[in-house]
Amino acid sequence: MCSKITLVLALFSIYFLSTDAANGSFPALLAFGDSILDTGNNNFLLTLMKGNVWPYGRSFNMRMPTGRFGNGRVFSDIVAEGLGIKKILPAYRKLFVSPSDLRTGVCFASGGAGVDPVTSKLLRVLTPRDQVNDFKGYIRKLKATAGPSKAKEIVANAVILVSQGNNDIGISYFGTPSATFRGLTPARYTTKLAGWNKQFMKELYDQGARKFAVMGVIPLGCLPMSRIFLGGFVIWCNFFANRVAEQYNGKLRSGTKTWGRESGFSGAKFVYVDMFNTLMDVIKNHRRYGFTNEKNGCCCMITAIVPCPNPDKYVFYDFVHPSEKAYKTISKKLVQDIKNGLA
Repeated sequence: MCSKITLVLALFSIYFLSTDAANGSFPALLAFGDSILDTGNNNFLLTLMKGNVWPYGRSFNMRMPTGRFGNGRVFSDIVAEGLGIKKILPAYRKLFVSPSDLRTGVCFASGGAGVDPVTSKLLRVLTPRDQVNDFKGYIRKLKATAGPSKAKEIVANAVILVSQGNNDIGISYFGTPSATFRGLTPARYTTKLAGWNKQFMKELYDQGARKFAVMGVIPLGCLPMSRIFLGGFVIWCNFFANRVAEQYNGKLRSGTKTWGRESGFSGAKFVYVDMFNTLMDVIKNHRRYGFTNEKNGCCCMITAIVPCPNPDKYVFYDFVHPSEKAYKTISKKLVQDIKNGLA
């Protein structure tokens, strides 16, 4: 009998040790920001920004919409899998989050959100303050299930994945007159955005977060919606929108190299996640990666209400969001960058 008990305990030890080894120094992924990462938090908000309706989720389990803005899994799910943590990152605001999911990470992001105070309020989605408050609530729940010491360790070693700026530039700056009324040139606006993003991460840092993967914005001028504004599905991207996106990304990239040396971020690590150039490479060389269409969205466009037969052939699933295959394609390099930068 004792030998059987010993064998069972040994097997349990091997299992947990192998799991920890697979995950390395990252026990959890905690995602903040916008629809590139949102896995369903907007389902529980009074907003028109919803991803829990057809034809979203057609490549997901049971072909059911989940609140993700795409045909299947989104970037946060794929990064979680790439880091060896888990395949699906649950939304924090779902009705029930299991203790095991609390330990391995959740998503606080909200489709349509931004760090400009105007953006999230404009679309009635989660503001940066809302996401920080949810993070505080998550820590309380984690302490209750894992204990204070273990909870602190998980948060300190978790990858904090942050995607901010896409909606601020694409909607608040280009889509509304608010930035113009505030007298903000692209240079001033992108500087403010980088500063707001840094402040947001400081608030997460103050709650115990230490490892930050800071995502740049995607090529906003190459989105199907941007091409529509140019007068149809034209062959070129919106140069001005991409230039503003690159200005902002450059400031984030510089910040990730210096913020960790500041006294306010003592002990923190930052890595820049280059969404712009990796996705631009896929757009420019789409056939090399197995795509046949890099200009139109597979669904939800003015000329294509009915989804295309195979979303894996499209770089974009709708008018602004990449397809699951596009996320998978760019994640191969970006996950390795995260591992190298935050190990």
